[in-house]
Amino acid sequence: MRRKPRIPPAPLPQRHGVDPVRVRLPAAGPWATVRDHLVERLAAGPGVVDGMLGAGLIVGADGRAVAPDAPYEPGLYVWFHRELPAEVPVPFPMEIVHRDEHIVVADKPHFLATTPRGSHVAETALARLRRELDLPALSPAHRLDRLTAGLVLFTVRPGERGAYQTLFRDRKVRKEYEAVAPYDPALALPRTVRSRIVKERGTLTAREVPGEPNAVSRIELAEHRGAGPARYRLVPGTGQTHQLRVHMNALGVPILGDPLYPVVTAPVPAGDFRRPLQLLARSLEFTDPVTGREHRFVSGRTLGAWASYDDWAAGQ
Repeated sequence: MRRKPRIPPAPLPQRHGVDPVRVRLPAAGPWATVRDHLVERLAAGPGVVDGMLGAGLIVGADGRAVAPDAPYEPGLYVWFHRELPAEVPVPFPMEIVHRDEHIVVADKPHFLATTPRGSHVAETALARLRRELDLPALSPAHRLDRLTAGLVLFTVRPGERGAYQTLFRDRKVRKEYEAVAPYDPALALPRTVRSRIVKERGTLTAREVPGEPNAVSRIELAEHRGAGPARYRLVPGTGQTHQLRVHMNALGVPILGDPLYPVVTAPVPAGDFRRPLQLLARSLEFTDPVTGREHRFVSGRTLGAWASYDDWAAGQ
């Protein structure tokens, strides 16, 4: 069995809690120089690449700047910092539910991405926590949608990350969610929903298709107020993209504030935080794979549409 090549440590420090970008040159290709490959590979364009090379902002594993005319070298690693996009700060605090020498459990607000991606880079839970806790090696053990609030588990030591990720992969973490959605007296609950969910690259929404189920959700009615919205308890048995949102929509009670289900709505302008998706990762429960301790963590957040539906609805 061929071993994967060892990845050298990043020669550049983090900026604003964000790691430098790492690029490995392919084993073979038509490029005469490192510059030629980066121009073809990166969306920034030749002018930006030339400017970065000229300013010494692209470096090799030894931390030395890559020369603008450096010959192409198969397997070479290079690093650089990309320009951070202009981001509107998410104006909500992120509480620390638990912190020890192995893990950090944060209570993430709505609208805050878990990790840097696309236009959300420094304004992410990971980057914020690295800065605020002075933990540059902090890494997520799993992810939570940007629009979903609630508990996210991060690991402190890189060597232990795999053990915690394995818990989620092997479904050894019991996760409970809470949602606010319309009340349907004709909907028989509790029930377990099983279906096959697929999401194609480049599409915003996931969909149910015929075939062997790959998504399982337990749906329970927790409370309702007359003909108004209801509060639901959701227990996912699997972790497909948008699984709970898809299953609630399929039952005819789409989660309030969902911009994708049942229909895709116009994008919310940056800085509009008035109507968050009414979905909350309420609790995480697992046996710590490093210490053996039994953990149960609970979010302290309250969904706005349940606390005051009139105020939440007025945010339209």
